[in-house]
Amino acid sequence: MASETVRALDGVNLEINEGERIILLGPSGSGKTTLLNCLSALDSPTAGSYSFSGIEVPRDDSEEMTSFRRDNIGYVFQFFNLLQDLTVLENILLIQELAGGRDLDRARNLLELVGLKREIDRFPAEISGGQQQRVAIARSLAKRPRLLLGDELTGNLDSRTSSSVMEVLVKACDSEGITCVFVTHDESLIEYATRVIRIDSGKIISDEQIG
Repeated sequence: MASETVRALDGVNLEINEGERIILLGPSGSGKTTLLNCLSALDSPTAGSYSFSGIEVPRDDSEEMTSFRRDNIGYVFQFFNLLQDLTVLENILLIQELAGGRDLDRARNLLELVGLKREIDRFPAEISGGQQQRVAIARSLAKRPRLLLGDELTGNLDSRTSSSVMEVLVKACDSEGITCVFVTHDESLIEYATRVIRIDSGKIISDEQIG
C-alpha cells in the first residue's frame, strides 16, 4: 500500500515432511491462505526462498509456476468448482487429460475410494454437497499430486458431513502417500491432522505435532 507496508507473511520459516497432514489455523487475515498460495506457486514471495524436494520452486515465471503446480500440486476448494455439465466420472477424466493422459481405471478406482462408485454417471447437481466435495477430492488426486492443499474445504458443509469428508480424505491421502496442508477455522478438524500450525498477523505462533 502507498501509506504503509503490509506483511501478509512476516518471516515465516517452515519445513514440511513427506506424509504429514498439516492443518493451518488462524483468524481471518492472519496469512493462512497467502501461505497456501505460496506453497502452490500461485503467489511468489517477495523475499526468501521455497524449495520442493530439494529443488528451488520457480518464481516470477508464470509458465514454469504453472508446470510446477500441474506436476506436483492438488487443490481442494471450499465450493467444489466442479463442471456442472460433466458427469462425476467426466470431471475426473478431464483433469487427467489436462495433466497429460486419461486413465479410466484409475478414475473409477478413485471414485470407489471416496465412496462414490454408484454415482459415477450422475451430474454434480444430482448429488449432495458432501458427495460433491468427495468428487473434488478424487479429482485432486487424479493426477497423482505429491502435495495436496485445501482452503476451508469443509467450510461449506455441516459438521457431520465435514467429518465424513475428512475421514475419506485421510484414507485417500494415506492410500496414495500424499502430503497434505489444509487451511481451516474449524478446531474440530485437528483430530485428522498429524501436525497443527497456528498463524496470526503473518507469523507462526505455534507448531505442534499431534499424536
